[in-house]
Amino acid sequence: MVLTAEERRKLDETDDTLFYLQPRLVTHVDQLFIWQLTNLYRQYLRPEMVILDLMSSWVSHLPKEVKYARVEGHGLNAEELAHNPQLDRFFVQNLNQNQHLPYEDATFDAVLNTVSVQYLQYPEAVFREIARILKPGGIAIVSFSNRMFFTKAIQAWINASEKERVELVKSYFADSGMFGEPEVIARPSWFSDPFYAVIARRK
Repeated sequence: MVLTAEERRKLDETDDTLFYLQPRLVTHVDQLFIWQLTNLYRQYLRPEMVILDLMSSWVSHLPKEVKYARVEGHGLNAEELAHNPQLDRFFVQNLNQNQHLPYEDATFDAVLNTVSVQYLQYPEAVFREIARILKPGGIAIVSFSNRMFFTKAIQAWINASEKERVELVKSYFADSGMFGEPEVIARPSWFSDPFYAVIARRK
């Protein structure tokens, strides 16, 4: 396992469902981060793709001019997800209680996770599920910055530097044994939200 029991702990150990009970119709990163993320999606995602936006909310940051074959979403607040105009369907599930994703093997061309990976207490199991539901050659894009709900992030993330967080996400991909070598985009910044993305393809 990548993480120890202590590294999985959170300052707030109450049920995550309660924390996300009220919808937050706000963005959690600045406009420069969002612009970079949308351009990244524009570069790596194609219109014919079937996409899962994992741990999503009321906005997916996908290019508005592109109509994908299907975009499904997951999150912890149904009202937020219902406000997301880019989702064709969505479901609510607490991944820290149940890591199994309700899809058949090889369902998706791409799985996205935006500024949320720091909240996963069992990321190894979730990344194995991401691999399972991806088609061979499918792509996973995990993006993050230095922002977080501090009390809900795992200790491993809180204690790590930005560089170490990149290595942590890479280790999640590696632990599954089902992805190729990840590509890393790292753009630290002192004047805006730093932008990081770890991108890997299903073997």
